[in-house]
Amino acid sequence: MQKNETAKSAKEIVTEFMQAMERKDWKIVRNHISDNISVLAPGPAKPITFHQAEAYMYYLEHATGPTPEIKKMIADGNDVCVTIEVTYPDPPQPVTTLVCGLFHVNDDGKIGSIRFVLDPRELYQKLGY
Repeated sequence: MQKNETAKSAKEIVTEFMQAMERKDWKIVRNHISDNISVLAPGPAKPITFHQAEAYMYYLEHATGPTPEIKKMIADGNDVCVTIEVTYPDPPQPVTTLVCGLFHVNDDGKIGSIRFVLDPRELYQKLGY
């Protein structure tokens, strides 16, 4: 089966997803993720995981935190790697950390998995964890 020539690339889909998150356009965000999305991100005590879109959407809609700044986006077929810089202003001194987001876009054009990777030691230390 041939792919539609007008179909968006994985990089375009992830870019639209991230821009919609920044605008808090939850309808667009939801339209870009699979019903059974798999998300894994580091948390202060244990990893944060999601396996369904609705739970992940609830988390996103209620999450508070600094706006990430995209530094680099690299695509390889349906896989996209995004390096993101995040500055947390709340510790006694602001802390900036680099996060790597690994996205996989399914053949249906929906994001099927997201993995966030970072070295949180300095951040958690300054936050008191």
